[in-house]
Amino acid sequence: MSFNNFGLSAALLRAVNEQGYDTPTPVQAQAIPAVLEGGDIMAAAQTGTGKTAGFTLPMLELLSRNAPKGHARPVRALILTPTRELTAQVQESVNTYGRYLPLRSMVIFGGVGMQPQVQKLRRGVDILVATPGRLLDHMRQRTVDLSQVEILVLDEADRMLDMGFIHDIRKVISALPKQRQTLLFSATFSDEIRKLASGMLNQPTQIEVARRNTAAEMVTQVVHPVSRDSKRGLLSKLVSEGNWQQVLVFTRTKHGADRLARQLEQDGLGAAAIHGNKSQAARTRALAQFKQGKVRLLVATDIAARGLDIEQLPHVVNFDLPSVPEDYVHRIGRTGRAGYGGKALSLVCVDEGKLLRDIERVLNKSIEKQVVAGFEPDPAERAQPLFKKPMGRRPAPGGGRRPQRGRPASAAGRR
Repeated sequence: MSFNNFGLSAALLRAVNEQGYDTPTPVQAQAIPAVLEGGDIMAAAQTGTGKTAGFTLPMLELLSRNAPKGHARPVRALILTPTRELTAQVQESVNTYGRYLPLRSMVIFGGVGMQPQVQKLRRGVDILVATPGRLLDHMRQRTVDLSQVEILVLDEADRMLDMGFIHDIRKVISALPKQRQTLLFSATFSDEIRKLASGMLNQPTQIEVARRNTAAEMVTQVVHPVSRDSKRGLLSKLVSEGNWQQVLVFTRTKHGADRLARQLEQDGLGAAAIHGNKSQAARTRALAQFKQGKVRLLVATDIAARGLDIEQLPHVVNFDLPSVPEDYVHRIGRTGRAGYGGKALSLVCVDEGKLLRDIERVLNKSIEKQVVAGFEPDPAERAQPLFKKPMGRRPAPGGGRRPQRGRPASAAGRR
């Protein structure tokens, strides 16, 4: 199987070849022909599987085949994503593969001024990549027309539900033509996702390339039991002695991310923080510095657990375990991508024993524990059941459904 088998235009194949790709990933092999047939699809694929190109390539092909005549450029494809970072990365994919096609695209998200976006919309765009909140702002001000959308893509749909965007999504869909092609991508086929899909997809082709909550097989997972006050020291030791050059570190809170980044800087390790309270400019700058190797550690909250696309990222560290076990899978999925190996380390104190056991139940396996000499947990903490083996699976309260975190009072920081 190669990209030449899909019937893509010479312009698209040229762009694909220039990226050095010749063999499609499993999700691409299934999604591209399904999208080209014109039907709706519902795909379960985690980030790092090549899903973005899986919908970008056939979308560009369909739009270029049926380009409208004249100078009018209505929005013909709408891609909804949960975060600013993901909109930028999807837009980059559209630009990369569509570089030899006469199609225009743009992104719109919150945290920046609306007027430049309005001006660009007036000039006309074929493909719009947007976060739900800012798109609704434009719809209320009548600065965007979605009446001619032919293709709707919901990317990271489960994440959008978790972030409380369900009502925004329904409002956006109400403004779209009923006759359209809808492509829904989600890490899992949860009950909530199936319910959402039933109301907006028409007899979709189902594609599933990863088992539910399966951690990346290329990722080595290790837990380092440690006292809560020694976590920062242990992290600095591991990075320094291992000469780690690119480390994504997850904390539970925004304040904790800022504090840890400052402390790591004091330890002589270049670090930057990224989370929802940061301005878009600050988030973009921090991510660029990390990708370019100007800072060694990027400290992030879970808003960055999905959508960050960093090739060959070797290390992910859970400085704090996530409150929701499934988020652990999304976090460690930042490494071990595209066939490259990676390592995920979790610094776990006694307070997080239950969180660890919940994660092990979701994974259905025990994660290896390694105590680092000089950073052993305090004797009182070692007496706690941190090393207790996980029991069999059991449903979470409320029938096993993942808790809804709800949309924050001010969603601007999430857009």
